[in-house]
Amino acid sequence: MSTLEIRDLHVAVGDKEILRGVDLTVRSGETHAIMGPNGSGKSTLAYAIAGHPKYTITSGSVLLDGEDLLDMKVDERARAGLFLAMQYPVEVPGVTVSNFLRSAITAVRGEAPKLREFAKDLKNGMDALSIDPAFAQRNTNEGFSGGEKKRHEILQLELLKPKIAILDETDSGLDVDALRVVSEGINRFRGLDGSGEKIGSGADTGVLLITHYTRILRYVKPDFVHVFAGGRIVEEGGPELAEKLEDEGYEAYTKATA
Repeated sequence: MSTLEIRDLHVAVGDKEILRGVDLTVRSGETHAIMGPNGSGKSTLAYAIAGHPKYTITSGSVLLDGEDLLDMKVDERARAGLFLAMQYPVEVPGVTVSNFLRSAITAVRGEAPKLREFAKDLKNGMDALSIDPAFAQRNTNEGFSGGEKKRHEILQLELLKPKIAILDETDSGLDVDALRVVSEGINRFRGLDGSGEKIGSGADTGVLLITHYTRILRYVKPDFVHVFAGGRIVEEGGPELAEKLEDEGYEAYTKATA
């Protein structure tokens, strides 16, 4: 069992404060949805936790299983069990998908996976996400469509098996079919089968899902929903809160924090 604890987190970009005291706890077996309008600080939270140098943490703490993530380098945070699926995955010219993934697994585990085992896991993962096997030998994300990049992010997630996964607007730019496939991959990581029943080791993982829209939440059912506005969490609840946002939008929250 793992726990990500965020306490009174303040984050700035340059001279501008973006996060103004965020408190959040994500435990194994839980899926938390962070929802809010553009500019509310949702992605800032994701990148600050992951260690992006653009974001300066001015106060607060972030602990993973009692260890201070803020004292760790980016690669150390990954080895500790943190994963970030980016909203805009970057291209890695000259590095094939297969080599990228095997190198990532080696870096996180501290040893290279056996080739036969890795090849089997890679094939199974690509099949499950409807990724053409030829993509294994293509340069990472180079020339990929938005949907192909997002499927590759979920492939990384399934192969790396982190303790806590932060998914930053994974549904952005996906068509209906790609959204369904990507959501199924997230649910497999959560340890859920097609009917939502627990299978495998999903109880060992936690998910922080950042999104603008409720459409992905029709496939990936959250346990908790948190509304972001003005750089902080302004309301919390269960799945019913997402339904309220679908009906009413964010205007009441943005006016309250203006």
